[in-house]
Amino acid sequence: MSNRLNLLKKEYQELQKKLTDPAIISQVSELQKITQKIKELETLISLYEDLSKTEKEIKATSSVLKDPEMEKLAQEELQKLNKKKESLEKKIKIAELPPDPEDKKNIIMEIRAGAGGEEAALFAADLFRMYSRYAEKKNWKVEIMNSNRTGLGGFKEIILGISGKNVYQKLKYESGVHRVQRIPETESSGRLHTSTATVAVLPEAEEIEIKIDPADLKIETFRSSAPGGQHANVTDSAVRITHLPTGLVASCQDEKSQFKNKEKALKILRSRILAQKQEEERKKRGEARRIQIGTGERSEKIRTYNFPQNRITDHRIGYSAYDLESIMDGHLDRLLGQLIKADQEKKLALLK
Repeated sequence: MSNRLNLLKKEYQELQKKLTDPAIISQVSELQKITQKIKELETLISLYEDLSKTEKEIKATSSVLKDPEMEKLAQEELQKLNKKKESLEKKIKIAELPPDPEDKKNIIMEIRAGAGGEEAALFAADLFRMYSRYAEKKNWKVEIMNSNRTGLGGFKEIILGISGKNVYQKLKYESGVHRVQRIPETESSGRLHTSTATVAVLPEAEEIEIKIDPADLKIETFRSSAPGGQHANVTDSAVRITHLPTGLVASCQDEKSQFKNKEKALKILRSRILAQKQEEERKKRGEARRIQIGTGERSEKIRTYNFPQNRITDHRIGYSAYDLESIMDGHLDRLLGQLIKADQEKKLALLK
């Protein structure tokens, strides 16, 4: 352990020296990487130092066991110290898990109404509000890329971009089928209905990651439509782009400018192409889906929102909470924290 600590401290000192190098200071992206790595090393060094201190205390306390008068107190203290040691070792293993390279990325989130007609569209709107409120609490930026509203204020589909610190890390577990159980506003007899909406979370692809040949694109324009099929304007400002090699399609009609709609559609398209490529690579490597907590599978029923019981249940980890109203208002940290913890536990289990 002392060797590992010394190596970490040496790496830390080398990175600190780099921060004084004018060539590094002038490169914003490189400077950010170094600063982030320094923070990670500080956390690890602190954990290793704490573990070293705890092991010394265990050794000192163990020597007191031979004293009959101090034996009982020493055993109690040893029990506490051993629990602390076990906790620190686990924290170190988690801190040293290989990071997901996508975690720091912004995302494209696609929310679509599923089974349940107008009630499903209203639920899709509720999910949009939930994620928007959460983003607001995190000081993230939300930008609507494309939407298809219904007459009652729901969404058949809404696509949004969310940008900020570690967005994908927090929201990557949200992909899948979300199920709601409640008495809809559209139900006159007061019967409980079950409806669904699907959520897809895609890491945003940079232009340098996904280079698209303009010759591979089929670009069409059409008139933006308002709820109920009414035309929102009389110009062909909406854009539909088809990537011919993959058959993937992205549309955008929320902007009045055709140019802006094209930009947004391309951003969506790049992220969809990246997601498809990543999935193909995972299959080639034979990477087991079991190492993930249901990320990426749109057909998987991941969560139930039961309004009569004020209960939310995540089926992947068997976690239930009775604060649905608070969660729908964007207080997602506790729920997402449970998903992150379960994911870490699975990854640690695979290392054994």
